[in-house]
Amino acid sequence: MTFTTIQGQRIEYAQWGSSRLAPPLVLLHEGLGSVSMWRDFPSVLSDVSGHPVLAYSRVGHGRSEVLRGSRTPSFMHDEALVALPALLDALEIQTPVLVGHSDGGSIALIHAASSGRAVAGLVVIAPHVKVEERSLQAIRATREAYASTGLRDRLARHHDDVDSAFRGWNDVWLDPAFRSWNIETLLQRIACPILAIQGEQDEYGTMEQIDSIARGAHDVRLLKLEDCGHSPHRDQRDTVLAAIDRFVAELRPS
Repeated sequence: MTFTTIQGQRIEYAQWGSSRLAPPLVLLHEGLGSVSMWRDFPSVLSDVSGHPVLAYSRVGHGRSEVLRGSRTPSFMHDEALVALPALLDALEIQTPVLVGHSDGGSIALIHAASSGRAVAGLVVIAPHVKVEERSLQAIRATREAYASTGLRDRLARHHDDVDSAFRGWNDVWLDPAFRSWNIETLLQRIACPILAIQGEQDEYGTMEQIDSIARGAHDVRLLKLEDCGHSPHRDQRDTVLAAIDRFVAELRPS
């Protein structure tokens, strides 16, 4: 494990690939994710694309600093506009492609829209731009599974404080104040190309999420996948890897 310190907090990160081919790819994990929960996807992505790949665990996840207190409904904006820029500066990463899954996809969209920093492109996998009842139903079901099945034990392998990691995601999504969270008005500010990927059987969101991105942003490619749930990079890995490779190849400086 490799660590850096951002805003006085320990951040776990990992890098793959020795090539300096631009742009670098920075992975932003899901609401219960971490570096280790990407499994071998970052390594394979680097091999397929030829680009360096970096993944990190947000505060409260993985081996990063344990979350102190509760998250607020602004947590994705805080990550996109404060924590992520600080990390990119600390690791001297400029003009990346942000590859975000679920909450990580939302963070990528907010960063590209509002940070004022250069972004080469976005790959957003099962992102959220608004709160849907389908999402809340799945999150309530996950809370029940966490209490009554082996889900907690499986997640504990990936987080130093699994209960804090789970509550930091589950509680804020089910907070009534979060029901009105919506970033659709930000999409028109995104200047870089976007590849938006969604599974037809995604239990956490409908196809309206990426359709909203296509309506709101300027340069969007959609990939809609059958026989695919909330994790297209696992359910349809080869297809997703090939799509990202094609997308990133178009972004390379001549």
